[in-house]
Amino acid sequence: MRTVARKIADWINRLGSIWVEGQITQISARPGAATAFLTLRDPSADVSLTLTCSSALLRNMEPPLTDGSRVVVHGKPTFFVGRGTLSLRVDEIRAVGIGELLARIERLRQLLKAEGLFDPARKRPLPFLPNKVGLITGRASAAEHDVLSNARLRWPAVRFEIRNVAVQGSTAVPQILEALGELDRMPEVDVIVLARGGGSVEDLLPFSDEALCRAVSACRTPVVSAIGHEPDSPLLDHVADVRCSTPTGAGKRVVPDVAEETQRIHQLRDRARRALHGWVDRERRLLDALRSRPVLADPIGPLDRRSEQVSGLRDRARRAMTSVLTTEQHRVEGVRSRLTTLGPAATLARGYAIVQLVDPDGVDGVLRSVDEAPPGTRLRVRVVDGAVYAVTDE
Repeated sequence: MRTVARKIADWINRLGSIWVEGQITQISARPGAATAFLTLRDPSADVSLTLTCSSALLRNMEPPLTDGSRVVVHGKPTFFVGRGTLSLRVDEIRAVGIGELLARIERLRQLLKAEGLFDPARKRPLPFLPNKVGLITGRASAAEHDVLSNARLRWPAVRFEIRNVAVQGSTAVPQILEALGELDRMPEVDVIVLARGGGSVEDLLPFSDEALCRAVSACRTPVVSAIGHEPDSPLLDHVADVRCSTPTGAGKRVVPDVAEETQRIHQLRDRARRALHGWVDRERRLLDALRSRPVLADPIGPLDRRSEQVSGLRDRARRAMTSVLTTEQHRVEGVRSRLTTLGPAATLARGYAIVQLVDPDGVDGVLRSVDEAPPGTRLRVRVVDGAVYAVTDE
């Protein structure tokens, strides 16, 4: 037994590396483990083969491998003598069929994302009410009917500029690009809708085309993507300004609902009416309050009261000034009386005189009588400013 197993192992080891195609049915990759285990099954026969590969190879697969993925693997067969089992040590895994398409789309997705075509900052808002809606879809398709019927149901006056094109196959991308460029050059078209019903990955492949994605990104008109159903996600959904899960959703998104807008107008009108009435009521109350104030209710009364105050103050000032003048007049008259009584003129009028003896050396006192003059002195009388002076004449 051991010899047979060893010879089988030697013979298998001489086979070298081979390519094997099949379907992945089981994936076992433990966290932190260096090796991952997979099971490759023949879709047309009840035959399976165990695969081993590095965990890094499995993690780097784009898109990630899942149960049911069709792949082509490259590896070297190995026979384990102890367990008597055959496995394939894999160093390369490639997706085939749908898996290959998805891998190609995923690579293009990463490229466009790295260039910034998926950046939300580049997305343009849709107009509230477009002048005209451009529609690119299949001829007489359900998608066209869904977009038109739902849009007209919401806004009956909506206008469309329709371009019917192939939406699958080799001619789809050129026709879509031509229609997209034509609608983008029309100034009356405010939004463009690309609509298609659901389908397989191969049917939706034109809407993941690189040329179409770049053309949509370069459009000056906002673009709405309505491709397939909710699970479908072609690359156009990420590049377009707005993504709708279905054509029905696109018809509801591009125009407002006339009933909702009418109701909103009524609500806004009611709010404006209430706001205006409230403002008028507040201003009326303010005017009433101002009108009821004394200064406005009797505007002459405060002036009269102020006039009375001014008159009273004026009388008080007049009386005060008169009193001051009278007092000062009495004081002046008293001073004048004293001056008159004590002045030389009054003395002379009574028959008296005040005589000062003036000699060459100056005044030499007052003469109470002529006898007080020195003997032999001759007197000469002189009046200066009411005063009488006796001047010696020696």
